[in-house]
Amino acid sequence: MPTSVIRPGSRRRLLTVVACGLAGLLGAGLLGPARPAAAAGPPVGVPCPAEVTAEATCYAGQDSHGAHYAIAVPRDWNGTLVMHAHGGPDLGAGSDPQRSMDDLGRWSVMVEEGYAWAGSSYRRGGYGTRMAATDTENLRRLFVKEFARPRATLIHGQSWGGNVAAKAVEMYAAGGRPAYDGALLTNGVLAGGSRGYDYRVDLRVVYQYYCGNHPRPSEPAYPLWMGLREGSTMTAAGLRARLEECTGYTTPPAGRTPAQQRNLDDILAVTKIPERTLESHLRFATFTFRDIVQRLDGRNPFSNDKVRYGGSHDDGALNAGVQRFAADPVAQRDLSYDSDLTGRVSIPVLTMHAIDDPTAFVEHEDAYGATLEGAHRDRRLVQTFTQESEHSGLSTAEYASAVEALSDWVRTGRKPTPASVSAMCPSFDAAYGTGCFFRPGYVPGSYASRVNPRPGAEHWPAMTRAQERKWSRLESVGIAP
Repeated sequence: MPTSVIRPGSRRRLLTVVACGLAGLLGAGLLGPARPAAAAGPPVGVPCPAEVTAEATCYAGQDSHGAHYAIAVPRDWNGTLVMHAHGGPDLGAGSDPQRSMDDLGRWSVMVEEGYAWAGSSYRRGGYGTRMAATDTENLRRLFVKEFARPRATLIHGQSWGGNVAAKAVEMYAAGGRPAYDGALLTNGVLAGGSRGYDYRVDLRVVYQYYCGNHPRPSEPAYPLWMGLREGSTMTAAGLRARLEECTGYTTPPAGRTPAQQRNLDDILAVTKIPERTLESHLRFATFTFRDIVQRLDGRNPFSNDKVRYGGSHDDGALNAGVQRFAADPVAQRDLSYDSDLTGRVSIPVLTMHAIDDPTAFVEHEDAYGATLEGAHRDRRLVQTFTQESEHSGLSTAEYASAVEALSDWVRTGRKPTPASVSAMCPSFDAAYGTGCFFRPGYVPGSYASRVNPRPGAEHWPAMTRAQERKWSRLESVGIAP
């Protein structure tokens, strides 16, 4: 459908939702501040990012919950909409209007291939998988109301956005036709929050055992699961300086002291984290952990009390000296409810993951595959792997191949295979020239082979039916969590 005939509609409505009495509900911190929603303004035409200026007309706006968004409709639209769920989570207080526009530039391949594209910046920074899924769904509904109902709607999530997209698929599938027709999850954090960050829990305690400077002995002590003590003014630069002090990780090996080299060797060997992403993982285990714990009203969702660490020069001393803690069962349950996946999908799901992803390890795919298999929905899943070593982006030709394979699966019902997706790539690479690195025969190791397992969900207290109903009501108006 040519963009020239697509214009925002004239009907507007004011949605005001007053959220009250949320304190004490399943760790209300995940819900965020309770406040009335604002009036949603209409999408406004804006300049497109340079990557899509020649192909599309772009719009931006802010939805009724304060989430900024960007939309692009190609001049030769193929009738399919791709909803994008971005990664992170970003830790800013509010919705960043530039985030969605930057994402449009990053994922311009979707628009270049003829798909309309819409991405939400989410209503706030910080953790909240269901919140982000709700904001993505709000934007999908806005697109339908203001532009047109697509012939098909796909959802794409990258990194933590993969968790968001996978959760949206499960949340918005009841009561008739699912909201989405297919899902593309790339380098996704698919083990969920209750176990998807366990290797960062291990990094936090192992780092402190060897380095002893986060916190220093002269600073107030706090349990490491908090990420940072309340009131701390530490910055990312300050954390980087402490990491350098202990390990010399930015210094060439010849310039490190023997103690620094041994600290670095032990930390990397025990946690299995690549050296080049050590700082980013430690930032997450510091600042994002603080955000998660604050949203859980200061309760601890993490544990390492039964973990046996190995790979160091002295495992006995490490296991005797590392800080131990057990999760608060309710906090763990709340984090699980927010972000863990049930596998109950009713649409085609295609995943693509770099084999050497240094941030969301490829073993997340094993966790997700097992989740769908446990729900008897693995027939709806195709997993593909690429011989790449970056997390934030894969080859453009591969994204084009994956979205085309998913779109064809949705349209025809013919399920692709890793080999057939790989075979499509060279024709796209003729246009993009970014390479094709699919490895159709690859099978990832088990999640437990990369991340130390913890006690399972059987230890968590179950939600009452009243709690589940209250969460559902909050989700229906886009508040939870």
